[in-house]
Amino acid sequence: MPLINVRTSLPEVGDSSALLKELSAALAQQTGKPESYVMTLLETAVPMTFAGSSEPCAYVEIKSIGALKPAAMTSAFCELIESRTGIPASRIYVAFDDVNASSWGWNGNTFG
Repeated sequence: MPLINVRTSLPEVGDSSALLKELSAALAQQTGKPESYVMTLLETAVPMTFAGSSEPCAYVEIKSIGALKPAAMTSAFCELIESRTGIPASRIYVAFDDVNASSWGWNGNTFG
């Protein structure tokens, strides 16, 4: 049930498949949840500005049923995204959403 969605203004990300796999492993490690439940998304070429500038930037959404550690996760994911894309951490926003188990569905049911 953990989800990470990375939206970026970059027209493309080199080896996006590898980045998605790195994000998946990192999210599983950060939440302590099985990677078999982790979903990753990467959206490129999203029209975006940050601080009034159209220089490359990213918006990251992390959702989970519990197990969120915003301070540690912000640091880890900003570092990972910066190293793989070149987008400075100062141009990355990270948003967290702790979802109720009854509000998250999978396989025809909800988790709670």
